[in-house]
Amino acid sequence: MNPNDTNQIKLHGFNNLTKTLSFNMFDICYAKSVEDRNAYIEYIDEQYNADRLTTILEHVTQIIGATILNVAKQDYYPRGSSVTILISEQGMIQATPEQQRRSDPLSGASTPEILLAHLDKSHITVHTYPEYHPDGGVATFRADIDVATCGEISPLNALGYMVQSFDSDIMTIDYRVRGFTRKITGEKIFIDHPMTSIQNYIPESVRLNYQMMDVNVYQENIFHTKCKLKTFDLDNYLFGLSQADLHPGEVRMITRKIMREMDEIYNGRNMPWTN
Repeated sequence: MNPNDTNQIKLHGFNNLTKTLSFNMFDICYAKSVEDRNAYIEYIDEQYNADRLTTILEHVTQIIGATILNVAKQDYYPRGSSVTILISEQGMIQATPEQQRRSDPLSGASTPEILLAHLDKSHITVHTYPEYHPDGGVATFRADIDVATCGEISPLNALGYMVQSFDSDIMTIDYRVRGFTRKITGEKIFIDHPMTSIQNYIPESVRLNYQMMDVNVYQENIFHTKCKLKTFDLDNYLFGLSQADLHPGEVRMITRKIMREMDEIYNGRNMPWTN
């Protein structure tokens, strides 16, 4: 390969630590009829289509101080969307005037279609999974975001923004630092920043709304936090109707179904139905 070829992405020495943040959110609702369940799925697909998800991930890239190299996005039939963005730690190197250019939807600045940058083996992905119980009326929307960086930038800096970009009843968040980088003396560094809990990177205004639990393996640089909303207002979970439309017995039954769904997701296991 010709090292002077301006279409190539140049690879230089870099911090070899890989920092991976996985953010999973769940939005739960109750849709009484099949028509309402299908309408909920259509609503979610529109709210979190590939274009909107791309905008969210582009902003994540800005927050962590990275540069977008490439974007791939897809809406699926009958439901769901995916977006993958390849990013780099350093800003782009000057491009030739002949290269095609496209408009940056966030800043309005013109950005090269082909970027010459420090490649850090970094990426951001999101996948969505709308679904509903076959006969129970409970519908659940899940979105999974993974941010993997290699270098000095940390995906934790964007966690607050990601949390506030989705209306989440349940969140599970994982952070792991893998590999090592070296000092100039040859000594290995297995983590390059202090870390005690993912909760420290979630805004206090958000933390106050959730019951949270950590499961951390400090010696392996593995961190896990799961969150469940503390308060419950049934009207926030009804799609196509309100609590005033329901018989008191229906209110109790639907409340139990929704809270059981939340408990199962939060605890990661099926739970028996109790009277």
